[in-house]
Amino acid sequence: MFTGIIETLGKVTNVVKELDNLHITIKSNITNELKVDQSVAHNGVCLTVVAIHNDEYTVTAIKETLDKTNIGNLKISSIVNLERAMKLGDRLDGHIVQGHVDETGTCTDIKNENGSTVFTFNYNSTNNNITIEKGSITVNGVSLTVVNSKENSFSVAIIPYTLENTCFKTLSKNDIVNLEFDVIGKYVSRLTKKD
Repeated sequence: MFTGIIETLGKVTNVVKELDNLHITIKSNITNELKVDQSVAHNGVCLTVVAIHNDEYTVTAIKETLDKTNIGNLKISSIVNLERAMKLGDRLDGHIVQGHVDETGTCTDIKNENGSTVFTFNYNSTNNNITIEKGSITVNGVSLTVVNSKENSFSVAIIPYTLENTCFKTLSKNDIVNLEFDVIGKYVSRLTKKD
């Protein structure tokens, strides 16, 4: 379980394909606090630490993960949002995030607006995922509030601190992002759906 509050950024130092799996090595200032078998969210994708060496650690993404997220797009020097799993009893500063990406979306617009940056994303509404204004959404692992919700798109406003301290600072139009829709909203939508 995660909160969507990014702890730090990591930098990809190696990517190795092995059969259908992808081994990704990341340099991070939290590496010395990690241990093998620990869960860490990478751009919102929960992956298990499989090896640690000095200030770098390695995670493995399987085909299912690569098919449903943007993790397969990572390359050497890519910047990654990192969050370790929430400790029981910690404050929930963001919202309940599972680290299970529902689908990917595409950044369609970026605008600077009087001290904030507004990002707009499109997604496939036929997957029954929804957003609501003032509701929660996770984009590349970042817990955000929806400011404009439409059937297959939404916008979020990023404050300068979030822009500078997450990989939003490297995001461009047409980039693919990981989306995890609000878990409570997903359950409500499922319960009210007519068969």
